[in-house]
Amino acid sequence: MDERFCTVGDVELCYETFGDPADPTVLLIMGLGAQMVAWHVDFCRRIAERGFQVVRFDNRDAGRSTYFKSPGPSMLQMLTRRTNPEYTLSDMAADAVGLLDHLGVDRAHVVGASMGGMIAQTVAIEHPTRVLSLTSIMSNVGDRLRGQPAFAVYPVLLRAAPTERGAFIEHVEAMFATIGSPDPADQDVADLHEMAELSFDRLSRKGPGAPRQLAAIIASGDRRRALRDVKVPTLVIHGTKDRLVRPSGGRATADAVPGARLLTIEGMGHDLPRMAWDRIVDAIAENAAKGALVDRAVSARA
Repeated sequence: MDERFCTVGDVELCYETFGDPADPTVLLIMGLGAQMVAWHVDFCRRIAERGFQVVRFDNRDAGRSTYFKSPGPSMLQMLTRRTNPEYTLSDMAADAVGLLDHLGVDRAHVVGASMGGMIAQTVAIEHPTRVLSLTSIMSNVGDRLRGQPAFAVYPVLLRAAPTERGAFIEHVEAMFATIGSPDPADQDVADLHEMAELSFDRLSRKGPGAPRQLAAIIASGDRRRALRDVKVPTLVIHGTKDRLVRPSGGRATADAVPGARLLTIEGMGHDLPRMAWDRIVDAIAENAAKGALVDRAVSARA
């Protein structure tokens, strides 16, 4: 891995790029507690082969990026939604924009999965001049009634990850057995095992960051009203078998953004299985092409 680092304010971000830097940039933002390696190398390369520079990075409090020192909210605080967050999704969106600044990228096609979709939406809301197109995958708009986890998922979601390597890998595999695509034919067992190994080996020993990220999600509230002002071509992707962010979250996102396209993938859970890669990459590339056309039209009128 060709990992590099940049500093954005008080945060150091670890990132990696694929493809030609002269090509338009696709910025990939990962979800809660996940590292950039959850965007599989082969997936990143498929996008790069479409004529893009692909950038993936560790969010703050994940992987090899900066971890914060606060203990994070208690389970009771998270369940009652009464938290005192270390930061918000706006701060995480500013991290993403700071990475674009570091790379010399004026505008990017922003793609986010799960919490990363929430961050991507926030980038489009708060930094609209930096976004060419928006893709929100298996995410929601912060509405308490839609896109919420199935109750059976909570015990797995809130369980602390073990600190021993083998137990950590088993924990990740068990978690995705619960939230991932349910059909065994759609499960990428080898990919998941590799991702779990990489995640453990890259993991900071400063303590888990997911509770602080979850507090940021809770504190950031409902984005529906703000999403009405998003002007860039927007794609929403959601699996029909997602138990962590249920499909109503994807529908709510598509309803919130004027002109958004909703792509529903039959059988996909809260993961990015290889069986869905062709459809996802095709859709991202198509949405990016719309974004480029809109950008050229706006530039021509200026």
